Amino acid sequence: MQTTFTEEQLQDPGIQRANEILRACVHCGFCTATCPTYQVLGDELDSPRGRIYQIKDMLENERVPDEKTVKHVDRCLSCLACMTTCPSGVHYMHLVDHAREYIENNYKRPFTDRALRWVLAQILPYPMRFRMALLGAKIGRPFARLMPDARLRAMLEMAPKVIPPVSRNDDPQTFPAEQPRKMRVALMTGCAQKALNTDINDATIRLLKRMGCDVVIAEGAGCCGALTHHMGKTSDSHATAAKNILAWVAEMDGEGLDAIVINTSGCGTTVKDYGHMFRNDPLAAEAKRVSEIAMDVSEVLMKLDLPEGADKGMTIAYHAACSLQHGQKIKTYPKDLLKKAGFTVVEPADSHLCCGSAGTYNLMQPEISGQLKQRKVRTLEARNPDVIAAGNIGCMMQIGSATEVPIVHTVELLDWANGGPKPPALCDGAEKRHTGVPILK
Repeated sequence: MQTTFTEEQLQDPGIQRANEILRACVHCGFCTATCPTYQVLGDELDSPRGRIYQIKDMLENERVPDEKTVKHVDRCLSCLACMTTCPSGVHYMHLVDHAREYIENNYKRPFTDRALRWVLAQILPYPMRFRMALLGAKIGRPFARLMPDARLRAMLEMAPKVIPPVSRNDDPQTFPAEQPRKMRVALMTGCAQKALNTDINDATIRLLKRMGCDVVIAEGAGCCGALTHHMGKTSDSHATAAKNILAWVAEMDGEGLDAIVINTSGCGTTVKDYGHMFRNDPLAAEAKRVSEIAMDVSEVLMKLDLPEGADKGMTIAYHAACSLQHGQKIKTYPKDLLKKAGFTVVEPADSHLCCGSAGTYNLMQPEISGQLKQRKVRTLEARNPDVIAAGNIGCMMQIGSATEVPIVHTVELLDWANGGPKPPALCDGAEKRHTGVPILK
């Protein structure tokens, strides 16, 4: 694609990167075949190719974003299926992230939009605030239908039926390996996940300990910054990301780390991109070091060589989170691990398509998100699974809200198969009371 940025414009690192990405695009349109919003809406402007044209025009002409451009950029899920499909290697993620930052800095949204986005940015990355918001949403959930704004209804309906108590396993500490140490790893405990589902981190710690890892919960680490980063709120996202970088580098320079383990793939995609995000920041070298050892939990478990398991007589429908299969290019590891543990693994039709969760997308674009959710649930249920497994809390909440099939994190099943307790989501009430996850100290 030909571009006409001036030499002055190209002095800006963001524009320079956008120019590189735009020039790689050859207009082929392969991306439209795998774009969920294009499939749902059928509008070229809601395809990656269409958005690329709009972003190019906006950036080259340094124009104030108009409502039409903002609408179509906002409708992008950032599922990154287009990057998997693109034969030219167009790095759409960096382009749309820059466009969102440009829009955030140059476009005044309607008051309700600004208010909702501010609320999300001030609550979701902070586990205690989010926990309190979930309690409030749980109380207001019966009145959701009375809300005039579909986004407010979606926020109320997001509240889970049960809000788990705080897990002290997420506090800064070190869990020693239960056998001769193979690795010393830091576990990213996250933000929203700590409020929505404490079973995932607990299972991860148990399994890693059992497989010979010292597991460190680093002092000062928290939200990865993804939620605000994808809203274009760069200063907010960099502030929280910087805390992680400093916390993990302190461990790397102390007793050392072999990996930073991330069990929420949306976070993993962002942490692995810290090197790019901070490339012009004083923390550039440290951010690059962090990105280089950041791993999805499935990558670490493949290195640890989990033992073969007997046939469990259970069929698992594996949902491939977009951030894992497209963002991190990890497609087989979770399935390989589940099969090795003794589970029968099946996949839904069109497994490359997004479930519609996409960070805050299901809250900000509930209609499109709802259509994608229903399609994903239909394809999963068509495989008649006993359980649905996924590697991302957002996907789990999205899919779980529309199906009666239990949905658990892949690592919970692997922990169970290797000596841990049965995942609480698969237990009845009485069993949960007796086998609920204990504090691990």
